[in-house]
Amino acid sequence: MAVVIDQPIADFEAQATSGQTFSLAALKGKQVVLYFYPKDSTPGCTTEGQGFRDQYAAFKAANTEVFGVSRDSVKSHENFKGKQEFPFELISDKDEAVCQLFDVIKLKKLYGKEYLGVDRSTFLIDKNGVLRQEWRGVKVPGHVDAVLAAAQALNKA
Repeated sequence: MAVVIDQPIADFEAQATSGQTFSLAALKGKQVVLYFYPKDSTPGCTTEGQGFRDQYAAFKAANTEVFGVSRDSVKSHENFKGKQEFPFELISDKDEAVCQLFDVIKLKKLYGKEYLGVDRSTFLIDKNGVLRQEWRGVKVPGHVDAVLAAAQALNKA
């Protein structure tokens, strides 16, 4: 079953960069931003990641941890993270379990061909593990600022 606004998210674990295993339960007491993106080192995904990188201190000040999620391997993520100097971890979801939980796999079209891909989406989870806001079909410009504003407002609530 996919996640629902104002409902707790079932705990899950996934491999992440820096040899870490991501666990939602381990982050209780902190807000969490999970942003799903199609592919490491592509223009839109790089720009989006840089936005989260550039605002990372403000997210931390709002008691919010940021994690990027895609179907790329941990090795690919490590290269992308290092090259872009991301201060946050990237989660590898090769088996699409996390993508399925958040229902971000959608039918897409590129050059007339249809394929299943990750729909750029972001989720804001409160300090008790409850989904508070979601952005689907994200357009990169201005997106990180909107997520930051929501995280700051939620932290004050």
